Amino acid sequence: MGRIVIEDVCQAYCNRRRQNRLGEDPSVGYGDSIQVLDHVNLDFADGEMVCILGPSGCGKSTLLRIIAGFERATAGSVSIDGHRVKRPGSDHIFVFQHNGLLPWMTVWQNVGLGLRRMPDPEARAEKISEHIEMVELDGFEHHYPHQLSGGMQRRAELARALAVNPDILIMDEPFSGLDFLTHMKMREEVVNMHEFIGKTTIVVTHDIDDALIMGDRIVVMSERPARVKMNQALDFSRPRDFQKDPALNRLRSEIFLMLGVAYAV
Repeated sequence: MGRIVIEDVCQAYCNRRRQNRLGEDPSVGYGDSIQVLDHVNLDFADGEMVCILGPSGCGKSTLLRIIAGFERATAGSVSIDGHRVKRPGSDHIFVFQHNGLLPWMTVWQNVGLGLRRMPDPEARAEKISEHIEMVELDGFEHHYPHQLSGGMQRRAELARALAVNPDILIMDEPFSGLDFLTHMKMREEVVNMHEFIGKTTIVVTHDIDDALIMGDRIVVMSERPARVKMNQALDFSRPRDFQKDPALNRLRSEIFLMLGVAYAV
């Protein structure tokens, strides 16, 4: 199960910078409170893939960390299946923005990391092999991360996350740093895996097309302090094509405008 309820979540930080960065509010001084999330309310159904969009620095990743239990909100709460999130748990797995594979371990060892306590070594090996095959890395089991391409490293991370059979998979910019073709292939693989495993999946992305092609629901956040500007189910059949579906293309243009881009290219 993986229903997520976010109720009135606020998050603020104490400014520790003595010199503001370019573009930051000059009125916020050292020691002042910086409001990042402002009364965020969301409800994600079990099995949904939710894509979260918003301007850079608005607090998308902060919201993910609160959902995953890595941070405590200043106010409000996050509940998963009726239980309030207080800490990270094995039932919700976080795939970080940057490569999280352990460099001294092979693909096989990385994927099996969360299965160390399985008492039956044969069953453990079978499960590792099954998930390596799922992401099409069979033949690379004994390669180290530095011997893999960026896309292969991402697939290994997904296999490691899925191997522990989490109720919720949380991904922060999972395609960042990938070349265009690898990005497209990884996007397709994530959609196919989601349809296969049916787990609640939350993806933070800057790419509007990724969100509209992948998501069962799309959430658009405002500038900081972030509020929910759009929370909409995407009732479009897959595969999705902006040119062939006028309603999807209109929604795409609307989101571009909502995020401050006058022309959807």
